[in-house]
Amino acid sequence: MLSFLLNFIIAQTTTPTAAPVEVVQRQQVRPLPGKLDDVPVFNSNSPELVLKEGILLSTFPEKGKNVSSAHLNFPFKGRFDIFAHHVAKASAPDDLKTLYLGIILHNPTSQPVTVNVLNAASYLSQPDAPFIDLPSQKNNNFGTVFSGPGSRVMSDILRKRRQSTLPTKLIIPAGESRMMMNAPIPVKELEPPINGRSTLMRLSSSDKVYAASLAMFAPTNVDGSERAPTLQEWQNLLDNGNLAGPRDKTPTPPEDINKPIIYGRVSGVAKGSQWNSLVVDSPKKTYLTIPQSGRAFSYGIATLHRGTLGTNQIQSAKMLARYPDTAYYAHGNYGIWYSLQLPLLNKSSAPQTVKVSLQTPIKEDRLTKDGLRFFDNPDKRVFFRGTVRVRYTDNKGLPRTQYLHLVQNRGEKGEPLTILNMKPGGKRLVEVDLLYPPDATPPQVLTIETENK
Repeated sequence: MLSFLLNFIIAQTTTPTAAPVEVVQRQQVRPLPGKLDDVPVFNSNSPELVLKEGILLSTFPEKGKNVSSAHLNFPFKGRFDIFAHHVAKASAPDDLKTLYLGIILHNPTSQPVTVNVLNAASYLSQPDAPFIDLPSQKNNNFGTVFSGPGSRVMSDILRKRRQSTLPTKLIIPAGESRMMMNAPIPVKELEPPINGRSTLMRLSSSDKVYAASLAMFAPTNVDGSERAPTLQEWQNLLDNGNLAGPRDKTPTPPEDINKPIIYGRVSGVAKGSQWNSLVVDSPKKTYLTIPQSGRAFSYGIATLHRGTLGTNQIQSAKMLARYPDTAYYAHGNYGIWYSLQLPLLNKSSAPQTVKVSLQTPIKEDRLTKDGLRFFDNPDKRVFFRGTVRVRYTDNKGLPRTQYLHLVQNRGEKGEPLTILNMKPGGKRLVEVDLLYPPDATPPQVLTIETENK
């Protein structure tokens, strides 16, 4: 599920290495407690590569629209998110016009509606957040470490920031529309002429609104220079345009288990913005017993159809509305906030050293080797690239908060997020937060391991 842009970069930079050797981490993999909340997410990710302007995603009603099938008729009210992730590429060497991404909101009511922007960020891959080589783990306490626009956007939202170029709120008069975003994805003077933009906004609306994301090539002035599209031009595209193209691969129905699976790209409204989880031994317990010495167990992160790692748990957000040729579920849960609490308890009579890690095992639905499969020398296929926040009490009893930027290839065990020395009977709360980044490939696992004495 790597993006077109990421695939291109990998193809240009990957060099041949020795064939990976598989190793097995024998352990239990458990379903992740908790569930997604009910906050609807406007999820615009298809087509990812946009060569033909048009409607990316519209939740407007069909009435008054030239192409009724391009509109899903889904209003938002209260808390909702807007996620958009698209790529522009020159269709010919001399065709370097700028693609604009427009996000428009409409107030269908008879009173003004206020949309408050709680947190928001939008970045280009060039020049804002180029894909660069980074170590597998790097301190990111100041938010200056990122690789790719998805990595940078999720790091900002994890800190509950609002990018200064985005509004604090949008007041939409009765019956009117306003632009939430009108942003370019330029390719001119880039080599190769390809660029991407990732956007995530966490919003709250005082009343009902409809939303649409649109793609339009920059109109030109009389002197031939480019300019941003106007609200009227965006409205005309929304009213009279068709779906943008080219269309992505049509997904495989989830129940069709006898065919190779095509997950498809997401375009629609997904159910769930955040997964809150109190990770304990059982629902009636208030603690999570650490593994025995030399043992480990894991909890799935972003598990999906045919990739549940033996848990039978599909975490992919359900689609409340979608286009027929796009994903049946929001596989990958791009932009979803995972907030996990682990109240660790050492029940043994000896001190123990405990590691908490995020890992990227080889994807399986059923575990074929009685544990998770990894590579001892993973090839350069990045499957996770983003920031994780870890909060805990350190070995001196002091509260610690760390932001760590991780880069993990397929089948990579990863480095510990934290290492704790726990006394007999000792308790330690560890909190792990991340927003699942675009351009990541699920699933991952959160692993708790006790060192062998």
